[in-house]
Amino acid sequence: MFITSAYAQTAGAPGAVDFVGMILPLVLIMGVFYFLLIRPQQRKMKEHQEMLKKVTKGDTVVTTGGLIGKVLKVIDDNELQVEVGENVKVRVLRSGIADVRAKGEPVKTETK
Repeated sequence: MFITSAYAQTAGAPGAVDFVGMILPLVLIMGVFYFLLIRPQQRKMKEHQEMLKKVTKGDTVVTTGGLIGKVLKVIDDNELQVEVGENVKVRVLRSGIADVRAKGEPVKTETK
């Protein structure tokens, strides 16, 4: 009769709060990495691919090896013929072009 029943009290699920507290910083870090590193790099790569598609005859290009030359002929979708010196012509892959320095002038059409 002097002994009373003791009831255990439940503490509001501490495991769930700890889990959210651990995951939230990781999600925030991944979001920062995406917006500051991954997304700008993808955009820059897409712009470079567009630049490579637009290379035409007469453009001055810089190769990844550092050679500067003028595009003489577009051989196919992947190759260009570039003149890097007087009577020195090389075949270059489009993927080997680092930059387009100057666009060629448009071909003048003769009118009669």
